[in-house]
Amino acid sequence: MKQFLFYISFCLILLSSHAIEAQTPKKIIIEHSDFADVNETEIPDAFLLTGNVSVLHDGVVLTCNKAYYFQKENYIKAFGNVQIVQGDTLYLNSKYAEYNGNMKQAFATGNAVMSSPDATLATDTINFNRNTQEVYYNTNGIITNRDNVLKSKSGRYYATQKKFQFLTAVTITNPTYVIKSNHLDYYSNSGHSYLFGPSTITSKANYIYTEKGFYDTKKNLAHFLRKSYIRYDDRLIEGDSLYYDRNKEFASATRNVKITDTINKGIVKGHYAEMYKKKDSLFVTKRAVAINLVDKDSVYIHGKKLMVTGPEGSRVIRAFNNVRFFKVDMSGKCDSLHSSSKNALTKLIGNPILWNGENQITGDIMHLIGDNTTRKLDSLKVLNNTFMVSKDTIGTGYNQVKGLNLYGKFVDGKLHEVDVIKNAEVIYYMRNEVQELIGINKNVSSKINMILENNTAETITFYKQVDGDIYPEDELPENARKLRGLNWRGDERIKTKDDIFSDEDNELHDKLVKEGEVEKGKINVPMKIRKETLDYDKRKKKK
Repeated sequence: MKQFLFYISFCLILLSSHAIEAQTPKKIIIEHSDFADVNETEIPDAFLLTGNVSVLHDGVVLTCNKAYYFQKENYIKAFGNVQIVQGDTLYLNSKYAEYNGNMKQAFATGNAVMSSPDATLATDTINFNRNTQEVYYNTNGIITNRDNVLKSKSGRYYATQKKFQFLTAVTITNPTYVIKSNHLDYYSNSGHSYLFGPSTITSKANYIYTEKGFYDTKKNLAHFLRKSYIRYDDRLIEGDSLYYDRNKEFASATRNVKITDTINKGIVKGHYAEMYKKKDSLFVTKRAVAINLVDKDSVYIHGKKLMVTGPEGSRVIRAFNNVRFFKVDMSGKCDSLHSSSKNALTKLIGNPILWNGENQITGDIMHLIGDNTTRKLDSLKVLNNTFMVSKDTIGTGYNQVKGLNLYGKFVDGKLHEVDVIKNAEVIYYMRNEVQELIGINKNVSSKINMILENNTAETITFYKQVDGDIYPEDELPENARKLRGLNWRGDERIKTKDDIFSDEDNELHDKLVKEGEVEKGKINVPMKIRKETLDYDKRKKKK
């Protein structure tokens, strides 16, 4: 038992001695010097070392032309061609340096240059804390690596992480772009840059602004959050989250997306968008809407998917799946839409329906034709099974015009003249100036011409093979007051720009906006880089 207690006591004493030894700072060792001298008058308590001076301390090698070594303080001052080397990862060169062995801290000044395998820092003064493996400077510095040049007024380098941190004005210059920020974290080995606060990236291709972002300077991939946008010559892309691939000139945006045509003042909105600049193509979904200026009025076009392709002057807008559009005096629906700026032609494809004022117009094929010079609607063409109907202003009846094809002419954005040709039929409630019913005009002819004022028929002219009459109300039965194929769809009419969206669209919008507000509240939360951005090349494991 006594032997066991003695053994335990011995072990504790041994451990204590190791702990004391570990806490005691290691001494600076003079490895070489051509000459050594002591001059208590000029340099009290110091050794004067000159010529090829080399000292060691806990894994660091310091060389210089001349040095003062204060043995009691475990401190050294070095002059001329000073170099401090830590392993094979960090080299610090300067004209003058000081090294504290007890604190394990170095100070270098005079054309100070710090080099690592990934980057080189050149500045006037550099401080190096070996305990935390941090390098910091408060003088104008230039950092260079294979791809970039960084300039800043101050900075900090974390050797373990190979990370530079700048909290004052910093500029990264690349052959392709320039990054400016007041807070930037840069990892020299990977080329990753994290931007915080107002930051810009400028290139010939575009201009990027963000207040929280990530940029891979090697792969040219980026992810931006908070008040971010990408501005091209003719487009501005905004969104809560932006992804950007400079090599492909590809950008995608998520949540509260807005793309502005800065030349034509057109706007496309949604909650997800993709854009290929080189291909002049834009894809938008999730409550997508395109807003264009026509006749000094905005036209809103909505579809589950919107595509905008082609350069300025030859741009094409395509909308798919349950398309709806709205203008103050016109709205409509169809399965899909194709609009070309080159020939000013908009095609409503698949079950098209158009409301112009109080008039409901349907047909198999429907085209709206504009005037590129005046940027106004010029004409309307409806082919096959044309039907134009409106409710009687007072009664319960319907004014109806039916035929094979319809050709309309707009004046100042309003449908002014209509020609219905081939097998034209009409039922029209005729009223006098005090809105008293004169009779019901029921007629068949080969062609009908209508002049509209304020979306109401002012005159009706029948051409060739006219057959019909004006009937007193009590002489025309109810079942004879409707043309075959009449389908009044007034309850579907789009009366406001908000009506173009379905309940499902609005629910999605509210959900995403709410999520966006939550994300905006997380000010100090580190950003999560989307998977596409960090899709690193993975090496196959050797079996």
